[in-house]
Amino acid sequence: MTLSVTEVLEVRRQEDLLKTGALQSAIFNSANFSSIATDAKGVIQIFNVGAERMLGYTASEVMNQITPADISDPQEVIARAAALSVELGTPIAPGFEALVFKASRGIEDIYELTYIRKDGSRFPAVVSVTALRDAQDAIIGYLLIGTDNTARKQVEEERMKLDQRLRDQHFYTRSLIESNIDALMATDPRGIITDVNKQTEALTGCTRDELIGAPFKNYFTDAALAEAGINRVLNEGKVTNYELTACARDGKETVVSYNATTFYDRDRRLQGVFAAARDVTERKRLDQALQETNVALESARFTAEKANLAKSDFLSSMSHELRSPLNAILGFAQLIESDIPPPTVTQKRNVDQILQAGWYLLELINEILDLALIESGKLSLSLEPISLPEVMHECQTMMESQAQKRGIKVSFPLFGTPCFVDADRTRVKQVLINLLSNAIKYNKTDGTVVVSMAKVNAERIRISVEDTGEGLAPDQLTQLFQPFNRLGQEANVGEGTGIGLVVSKRLIELMGGVINVESTVGKGSVFSVELNLASTPQPVASLLDATTAIHAPVHADALLRTLLYVEDNPANLMLVENIIARRSDIRLLSARDGNSGVEIARTARPHVILMDINLPGISGIRALQILAEDPLTMHIPVIALSANAMPHDIAKGLEAGFFRYLTKPIMVDELIDTLDVALKFAKQPVR
Repeated sequence: MTLSVTEVLEVRRQEDLLKTGALQSAIFNSANFSSIATDAKGVIQIFNVGAERMLGYTASEVMNQITPADISDPQEVIARAAALSVELGTPIAPGFEALVFKASRGIEDIYELTYIRKDGSRFPAVVSVTALRDAQDAIIGYLLIGTDNTARKQVEEERMKLDQRLRDQHFYTRSLIESNIDALMATDPRGIITDVNKQTEALTGCTRDELIGAPFKNYFTDAALAEAGINRVLNEGKVTNYELTACARDGKETVVSYNATTFYDRDRRLQGVFAAARDVTERKRLDQALQETNVALESARFTAEKANLAKSDFLSSMSHELRSPLNAILGFAQLIESDIPPPTVTQKRNVDQILQAGWYLLELINEILDLALIESGKLSLSLEPISLPEVMHECQTMMESQAQKRGIKVSFPLFGTPCFVDADRTRVKQVLINLLSNAIKYNKTDGTVVVSMAKVNAERIRISVEDTGEGLAPDQLTQLFQPFNRLGQEANVGEGTGIGLVVSKRLIELMGGVINVESTVGKGSVFSVELNLASTPQPVASLLDATTAIHAPVHADALLRTLLYVEDNPANLMLVENIIARRSDIRLLSARDGNSGVEIARTARPHVILMDINLPGISGIRALQILAEDPLTMHIPVIALSANAMPHDIAKGLEAGFFRYLTKPIMVDELIDTLDVALKFAKQPVR
């Protein structure tokens, strides 16, 4: 059957209408767009799939019930109404009218608005509004097509944040550059300035605009040297402490230290040179002054060392020259005193005066030498835990006769528990004897001296010596520790040297302590010494038990070997005695001071000598020197055993010639091993 032309055209028209309807339906029901159609009053009539997806409502929940204004942010709707009223010069009520007013006037309207979902959440949307008209051009409704603007908003916010970060970074970088104390500048590879900071403007006297674009070399006294600096950076990648002299516009010259490096872009293409110039004019001046000062100090140091050496030589010589005649004076005076028949009363009185003056002179010599050694920094102390009760007992024994002669009653504290302080045993005893001697000498007849002890805190203890003497006035207390100041006692030769307290104060301070005095005129004085407490040393038995095996003795037919131990500390001596008692092949001799040690060594000629360093009389090092110079003892290995344990002490001891240098506390195994090695080297001289 053949269709007419008219019928063919009608079929095509129907097909086109179907296609157009399908296309319109597909667009209207797209899930990517919210399509909302209203009647002329704004009541929703159509709510497509996209609107349902975006807003969470079903079409039945909104159609014929609400307007688009009801799902929009009310504050934004109010703000839009106000803005449009101003823009268009006519009052516009907040609500749906504000959303469609432009469209109702035929004005294209696309705006941003916040939609509110059914669950109360919000999202930004871009809304396009179109008025729907009938054939007579009357408005029959409105079509609002919206898209979710969340992603674009996020992108915009991120871009804004990035822009702000870039601005902040630029401000931060610029602030760093401007706050730098150095003159900073950047140049391109040709040496043309591309950027500077305020310090560069101050250095050159030119503005930033004047500097940018100008050659770097133009602002230095030696342009060739400045250009060479840029070239060196380009060739080597950096330059440090390159000295140049900057020349400002007004002619002022400034010596600067030029430090620079090359910089590149992301693709590692060379961009230029970044340089920093620091004003070193003042440093140059200070360097010159320091150099001159160092020369002067070196000269002064050489002079001081020379003077100190001369002083030491003088003290040593003086000690020898004074002691030799004094030895004869005191020696012969003692012989006369004990002569048979005994001297007459007059002779006895004269001899007593000689002895009294002689002993006083010996005390004065000793104290002057001590003070000189302290002030020159050459006094060596052996700080170790020492038993305070033992030292007190020794002092009590030494002072009893002096107290009895003057009728002074001296009382010492009773020790219920052991008490140890970190100090030099010999020097602590020297200080306490000085304080006790003064308390007895300057006391009243039948007076008392009370020695007491009390803890200051967990780390320190105070030893007090209280007398019932005349006491000291405030002005006398201020002069108490002045050398040779005897506070009005100068006329009495036997009452002291005026140095003892000064030496005592310096000794206590060298041991980390303090010495104080309180005094009341007519009642007496209290001298107190504070020292650092020390932990109780490990008992001798514990030390011995800790050693699993002390080397087995040699065969019975071996010769008995002799060991001499020179030590003034009874506890240390007792420890070595207990150790050696387990060696049947070794006989132990002991000496309490350096001079006695030398004499015993010469007489007994031991196989090995153990030597303390800080000894009464002469030091262990001096005793070693004497033994090394004597043909009878020069072959004997001498082992140092000292509390001076610093590296320089050990090095000094080994340099002096000790066979080995051992430190306290004594390590039993180490001591025995060292003794065995020394015994193998020991050789008796040919007799």
